[in-house]
Amino acid sequence: MDTSRFLEALIGIDSPSGYTTNACDFVFETLSSMGFQPRRTNKGAVVVALGDQPTLGLAAHVDTLGAIVSGVNTNGTLKFSLIGGPLLPTFESAYVRVISANGKSFNGTVLLNDPSSHANATAHKVERSISNMHIRLDEIVSSDADTKALGIQTGDIIAFDPRFQHHPNGYIKSHFLDNKAGCYVLIEVARLCKEQGRSVPVELFFSNYEEVGHGGTTGYATSLDELLVIDMGVVGDACDGSEILCSICAKDSGGPYDYDMRTTLTRLAQEQHIPHAVDVYPYYSSDGTAAWRAGVDVRVGLIGPGVAASHGMERAHERGLKATVDLCMAYIKHRFE
Repeated sequence: MDTSRFLEALIGIDSPSGYTTNACDFVFETLSSMGFQPRRTNKGAVVVALGDQPTLGLAAHVDTLGAIVSGVNTNGTLKFSLIGGPLLPTFESAYVRVISANGKSFNGTVLLNDPSSHANATAHKVERSISNMHIRLDEIVSSDADTKALGIQTGDIIAFDPRFQHHPNGYIKSHFLDNKAGCYVLIEVARLCKEQGRSVPVELFFSNYEEVGHGGTTGYATSLDELLVIDMGVVGDACDGSEILCSICAKDSGGPYDYDMRTTLTRLAQEQHIPHAVDVYPYYSSDGTAAWRAGVDVRVGLIGPGVAASHGMERAHERGLKATVDLCMAYIKHRFE
């Protein structure tokens, strides 16, 4: 596949944490078509070596936010529990697909209970939470029995429509740029290494449980001594990052990242004029944090393209993606040439 189309195609594949097989298959097939020999971990992550005995890992996560059916209301609508931390007010009125255990998919919408402003004068004042919201199915149902007769039951996956748009000026709007944009960066690194004829001791790791905290805990090559995590860069009032930059994280809620890796990445970005910002993320953790907490003995750094409105209606830019790819390639060259 043309890597310029990879991001849109991957975002179009539903992959809430726990339901990532289709997306991981797509990543696996993309890498195979490029001439690589990927493998799968027991947990379902996709891993590929770009050379023998990899000592540097680059990790991104293919799983996304989502929801799961937690019950059926007496009127046939669905109760739901969140997967990860979607910014719920942003997802109100989102279109969803409910994926039943028998393989059928049903369309629906996330709504406030009693959502009509013509029937509920306080609808605009109510705090949005899973306790007062539901999934309205686009099926003729009026009771829990009607809905259950469709084959829908507790535990079925609910995937939000990503609403992907890629504009001519380079902006990309979509849910789940966190972190399918990072997966795009890894695919671009693989493409460039193949194009340039580089066989480098680098492993690419596509984790599939990051949004629930244990994606990066295991499955790496035992030869790794460094892990460079590629995840979304935070854009907000407390940060200097933006969508047109690569963000370099000094510290997040799990603590500081490896000082030598971070300062080397910053120096390379400065020397090679790669647009970047160094930031502290106040409410954030990554696969690198998970790896450390699981006892993986590697140095860890964290970079990524700036993503605005994270866990909501996200936006990135081609320039931020390119800057992140450029910094990855600069670090690989620094390590191995």
